[in-house]
Amino acid sequence: IVGYGSIGSQLSVLAEAMGMRVLFYDIAERLAIGNARRLRSLDELLASSDIVSLHVDGRPANRNFFGRDQMDKMKPGAILINLSRGSIVDINALSDKLADGSISGAGIDVYPEEPDANGDPFDSPLISFPNVFLTPHIGGSTVEAQESIGYFVTGKLMDYWRKGATELSVNLPHIASSPSLDSLYRISWIHHNTPGALAQVNQVFANAGANINRQILATEGDIGYMVTDLSGDLPPNTVEQLAESEQNIRLRVLKREY
Repeated sequence: IVGYGSIGSQLSVLAEAMGMRVLFYDIAERLAIGNARRLRSLDELLASSDIVSLHVDGRPANRNFFGRDQMDKMKPGAILINLSRGSIVDINALSDKLADGSISGAGIDVYPEEPDANGDPFDSPLISFPNVFLTPHIGGSTVEAQESIGYFVTGKLMDYWRKGATELSVNLPHIASSPSLDSLYRISWIHHNTPGALAQVNQVFANAGANINRQILATEGDIGYMVTDLSGDLPPNTVEQLAESEQNIRLRVLKREY
């Protein structure tokens, strides 16, 4: 398993229940579930696995993440499964490997180019292979899955509204922390990611005598997101000064309700 996040780790449980020996690789530190074993390099995993299943995200840096070089390092006759993003696998390289038999089969449900609507033609170099399963990426399209997604998304929106948390956001840096128990206020600040922005904010707090008991900053590209927890009263004019900053995009003040 390449990518041992939420989906990869769930697959790990199912695979082990079916009697498979599970190896996984992830760039982040992940605790193994059950008897799964973490390997420290992708090359080691590819050389040791009869079936390789990809579960990495679709960030631009992962485009063609799994190409000809990685396929060359797989065990002869291994199987490749990609159920993550269509841009992850070099489809032309996979087609060549299937043609020469070095990869014995594949299962794919995401593609670099997909039909926009029902009835549109679907074309892929993998269509001609009898040892390849090609399916639509519709696992999340059942009534039950859509209901669960609705609860999940609204829960994340409420976490942002109530706590300023942005975990799993697609357009903001991720901050998952809730306000500390002794916090009276949380300042939630979305801003332009420019040098010195944090220093300017903290100077405003310092000049006002604000008592900060926790502060978290995350940046992603041109956007920065910071939450600052205050254990005392919110000093006058602090919010106004932050809102007038050149870096400010959106500022919210969350007050703890007892």
